[in-house]
Amino acid sequence: MRDVPASPEGAIRTTLARFAESANRAVILPRYRIAPSTIPGAGRGVFLDEPLPRGRIAIAPDAIDRTWTFAEILSDPERAALLHTSVRWFEDTLSPDWPDECYVNHSFEPSGLWLLGFIFAARDLSAGDELTVDYRHLLAPGQEESFRDAHTGEAIVGYAWRDSLRLGLDTLRGLLD
Repeated sequence: MRDVPASPEGAIRTTLARFAESANRAVILPRYRIAPSTIPGAGRGVFLDEPLPRGRIAIAPDAIDRTWTFAEILSDPERAALLHTSVRWFEDTLSPDWPDECYVNHSFEPSGLWLLGFIFAARDLSAGDELTVDYRHLLAPGQEESFRDAHTGEAIVGYAWRDSLRLGLDTLRGLLD
């Protein structure tokens, strides 16, 4: 039986250490293209141009200049106008800086796992697969997306931070086992 970390921070360190141990070579983000999404009403999406094994990093955060709290974004009209492009990195900290990654669409059955700004392959992905994530991890707690899930019609509402972290870590552990 595995040791269970006593805190979310310990869980993060343990999970990322296991990820590092599982990578036999340097992590290289896959080649991709932006093309019309397979999801009805989604516009464009991110499609892989090469296979990506489950548990490997598909997207890593880069050049995030500044983050704000959800309240700070809502209190400033310029930032509030960018709320639809904002993602939650951790706790109540968001950023509207997410260039091509903004084309990663939502799914309740995603091909990718969002965790702390990284997107991991949630299964073995083939060239041509669309990369999707569950937006409930990206939204502020209780924030409802302006559209509904294309396949279920259900509302997309942000998870509480600890729930998002716990679910993401548990899922990543499963991908690495």
